[in-house]
Amino acid sequence: MGILAGFMVPHPPLIVPEIGKGEEEKISATIKAYHRAAEEVGRLKPDTIILSSPHQVMYADYFHISPGKEAKGDFRQFRAGKVEIKIKYDSEFIEALASLSEEREIPAGTLGEREKKLDHGTMVPLYFIDQYWKDYKLVRIGLSGLPLTTHYVLGKCIQDVSRELNRRAVFIGSGDLSHYLKEDGPYGYRREGPEYDARIMEVMGKGDFGGLFQFSEDFCERAGECGHRSFAIMAGALDKMAVEAEQLSYEGPFGVGYGICRYLVKGQDEERNFLEQYEEKERKRLEKQRKQEDAFVSLARKTIELYVKSGEKLSVPLGLPYELYEKRAGAFVSLKEEGRLRGCIGTIHPVRTSLAEEIIDNAISACSRDPRFSPVRQEELSKLTITVDVLGETEKITSPKELDVKRYGVVVTKGSRRGLLLPNLEGVDTVEEQISIAKRKAGIREGEKAELERFEVIRHF
Repeated sequence: MGILAGFMVPHPPLIVPEIGKGEEEKISATIKAYHRAAEEVGRLKPDTIILSSPHQVMYADYFHISPGKEAKGDFRQFRAGKVEIKIKYDSEFIEALASLSEEREIPAGTLGEREKKLDHGTMVPLYFIDQYWKDYKLVRIGLSGLPLTTHYVLGKCIQDVSRELNRRAVFIGSGDLSHYLKEDGPYGYRREGPEYDARIMEVMGKGDFGGLFQFSEDFCERAGECGHRSFAIMAGALDKMAVEAEQLSYEGPFGVGYGICRYLVKGQDEERNFLEQYEEKERKRLEKQRKQEDAFVSLARKTIELYVKSGEKLSVPLGLPYELYEKRAGAFVSLKEEGRLRGCIGTIHPVRTSLAEEIIDNAISACSRDPRFSPVRQEELSKLTITVDVLGETEKITSPKELDVKRYGVVVTKGSRRGLLLPNLEGVDTVEEQISIAKRKAGIREGEKAELERFEVIRHF
């Protein structure tokens, strides 16, 4: 057997009548579609349901798979404690998935459980499924901060385990869409909200899972979605499978997007190898980009490659532009992998005798000493996009009106605390956002007054 179907579903607690108390009638199309999806699960009679939830424990660099034999949960936090969900875990599947993930160097397993109770991202889908089918065991998986491609690869592991164990399996990708659809909604409005929902429903409605990789991390964050990674795992579980894709519903009356799609497996289709296609496109794009890198970025890349492979520091090479030997300036080296920030370290003012040395030192720090990330691994080197920002002199300003997010970076200072944000960053559209992010980096609270400085940069690609 193996994966029989996949379902993309939301998890608004108010869809449960005991919680909604009539409000759920405003998303009647979602309720109707949910029953249709759950009825389909009942028709398929799966032995195992694999469910990914954004509200399961989430780690930056690890997928948590719930351990144990059974679990339960209720909607007490939503004032409906009498509505309970009880499940049994498929322990054999969980053990096999953790083992295969380790074999394939995917950081996933049963370590790090924080809360045994079921989360609402799990319970809402099961509330509907249990009305049509209860003779199943569950595999519950949390998301991670790892790249979308890694989520997809975990899905491929799930597919392989379901086949090896001869399970009749169904995958449930639990996740809401944007939380920023309406000014009067609980989270307000951002233009990225409706844009995200339109794009994701186009991708998922057609089952064109390769489109999932075309959403940048910054855009997803601005849109306030919570299900994208969940959908990526499901897409991996359906890798190289012919599916009958259908959009069952989409609504967003409360300011949060709810989408339901189903994917019934109809056999194999080797051309639906979305990850392989994406990686080949990325390989060609990065090869072309590397050929176009200027001397500043090339210096940073050579530094990083040597350091990651050998731990050695690059000596300033011959044949560089005159400016790199003679000029002194602050510089930031930024690394991205698959559109995600992978490291960014720099200096506001020069601390080395030349700009070349400044770039070399900061490139090493960006790939190995950024406290937000683990050190770059050798297998990641070919996937890195690198930029080098050379900073101009900072100048004090008296008002945010003297800033421009596209032209100027900002430095905020309060006593010994100091934070910097570069200009022209994706997802930073206003001066207020720019200052707020710089304050957070410095540990300065919102509302605290801080000195402002601005600077211009020359960005090298």
